[in-house]
Amino acid sequence: MFFCKKYDKMKNVSVEITLKKTKQKQNLYKYRVKRKEDVFMKLRKKLLSALLLTVMVLLMAVPGYAAATEETEEAKSLDLLFIHDMHSHLNSFTSMLEGEAVQVGGLSRIMTLAKEQFMVNPDTLFVDAGDFSMGTVVQSIFETDAAELRVLGALGIEATTIGNHEFDYGPDGLANSLLAAKNSGEKVPALVISNLDMAATKAQPQSDARDALLAAFKVYDVKEYMMVTKGDVNIAIMGIYGLDALNCSPFCELVFKDPVEGARATVAKILANEDADIIICLSHSGTWSDKSKSEDEILAKNVPEIDVIISGHTHTTLEEPVVHGTTYIGSAGEYGKYLGSMSLEQQADGRWKLKEYELLPITDDVPQDEETQARIDDYLARIDVNYLSLYGYERTQVLAENAVEFVDSGTLGSMHVERNLGSIMADSYRYAVENLPDWDGAPVDVAVVPAGLVRETYSIGDITVEDVFNSFSLGIGEDGLAGYPLVSVYFTGEELKLIAEIDASISPLMSYARLYTSGLQWTYNPHRMILNKAFDSHLVTLDGERTEIEKDKLYRVVADLYSLKLLGSVTDLSYGLLSIVPKNADGTPVENYSDTIIMTEGREVKAWEAIANYMESFADTDGNGIPNVDSRYVSGEGRKAVEESKNILDLIKSPNKFFFMIVGIILAALLLLVLVIMIIAKVMKLIVRKATGREKVRQVKFKKL
Repeated sequence: MFFCKKYDKMKNVSVEITLKKTKQKQNLYKYRVKRKEDVFMKLRKKLLSALLLTVMVLLMAVPGYAAATEETEEAKSLDLLFIHDMHSHLNSFTSMLEGEAVQVGGLSRIMTLAKEQFMVNPDTLFVDAGDFSMGTVVQSIFETDAAELRVLGALGIEATTIGNHEFDYGPDGLANSLLAAKNSGEKVPALVISNLDMAATKAQPQSDARDALLAAFKVYDVKEYMMVTKGDVNIAIMGIYGLDALNCSPFCELVFKDPVEGARATVAKILANEDADIIICLSHSGTWSDKSKSEDEILAKNVPEIDVIISGHTHTTLEEPVVHGTTYIGSAGEYGKYLGSMSLEQQADGRWKLKEYELLPITDDVPQDEETQARIDDYLARIDVNYLSLYGYERTQVLAENAVEFVDSGTLGSMHVERNLGSIMADSYRYAVENLPDWDGAPVDVAVVPAGLVRETYSIGDITVEDVFNSFSLGIGEDGLAGYPLVSVYFTGEELKLIAEIDASISPLMSYARLYTSGLQWTYNPHRMILNKAFDSHLVTLDGERTEIEKDKLYRVVADLYSLKLLGSVTDLSYGLLSIVPKNADGTPVENYSDTIIMTEGREVKAWEAIANYMESFADTDGNGIPNVDSRYVSGEGRKAVEESKNILDLIKSPNKFFFMIVGIILAALLLLVLVIMIIAKVMKLIVRKATGREKVRQVKFKKL
């Protein structure tokens, strides 16, 4: 009783209980017992706490214990380096920066910065997000030496994924490269692909090339995802192949799941089977200004369990990461101009917070790592012997001196105007074909270059063979050698005008189909009706003489092999309206594209080779024995005139057949709408008339009643 009163006094609780009945006495007894038990429990907890505190004080006096305790309580952290879209740019190269030619990129310089980071934190993770190949003369040894993968491995890159350009040499070409990399015995990065639909791929019609690739995947040990441990952080790394990447790889022959669907399935496996602290996705999908098409942002929103997305494919340079929820998207641009760096820290809820994000510029201020550069130089030496010698060139050979400021290659697809970079390439096709030692004598009327194949511009200063190859490096010929060959086909005058219309109406939907020509000029008005935006098309000779296009006459057109195949995509996108049929000189349709390849002395004429030949043809204006790029490319020549008029007369002048078709469709639709309205009006009138008649009958019957 005394203890209970004392406890109540401590708590300032006044309890007044009147014992009137036996039941009340029993309740009071139970109450007192419970209060005593509570007090004893609290006293016991206090004693235990005091004991634990004493033990902790004693342990803190033990040397090293305090540091160990702080370490265990410290949040997990991760440092991450990343690159993507290297496109075989192992070596440094010249690029224009604010009107000045500077040396940028180079994996030996990237290696220098990576080593510095590894010194600071040996547990730094280094990854790549695909398109590691195709873009420089190094790709000429892609199948035999796999230089790209082997140098990435030497840099300490743990994992990469495939990009669309890894398929440029076909599935068997990629297979050969993977086997060459694996058989080298050197360390190479793991390859992760999460949304490959293996079942659907195997169900496709028989293909030896595809089967060779699937077999190479097994040898290389391609994974859906991989686990890596850096320090105390367990990392799950997955890879995604994007929708646009798939559209850009016509030679792929693999089937992929929708990126979001594939990512969700892989993330579910990781969460169910792995003790992963963080999930990193190497995505070759990209980010776009149009948020509804920005694939990696869509991925981040729909698969929020992914912590970091390294975003390749679109060559985006993100000075600051894109953030959706707790998912960070980073991009470091193309060709190794920057090295991406992230530092993250895990939060109490298990998700990660970005602490630092930086794009480190790779310029000649960064010294080269000698060991890495020696490896790269060895590969470059093989290129002269194994590839360029076939065309009579050496990699560092100077073709011409340049004082013309050519536009950046990236603007060819974004700007709908004449561009001097496209013009010089198109002119080179015409020149090269008509100056072959075994030219057939048939003049070239028109040459066409699509924006999507131009990979690099020409800097002020010396233009070398390597510079020219890198500017138009993509693809492989029927001969199995690097570089798309030139092709020669014939189109009617009406189809030539359709080429202009493809540029005007279709290229806004397919930027890589934006066309630059030699010999064909037209005017473009963006305000005119679609499929009728180009007008006043005409031919121009090399001497500048303008001639009218005859509708049914056949004209010789030179392009590269890929551009010829591109016509099928244009036909599909325009629903068959802009159908252009390549023809032979006799007017019969081309049945086999291989028959259209231009040959000289028993070998294919490559597109890059044509540009090199043209560079060498320029006059030596300063007398130092080296040709100088023609000054005609300083300003435009009216090849693609732009008219911004909204005047109704300008919008309907020079109409083509599509104008009348569209106007006819619109008029037919309006007529149909008028007929529907008239029918509805008549039906409503009939309904009202019947209703009125029934009301009159009802009133008559009512009066009779």
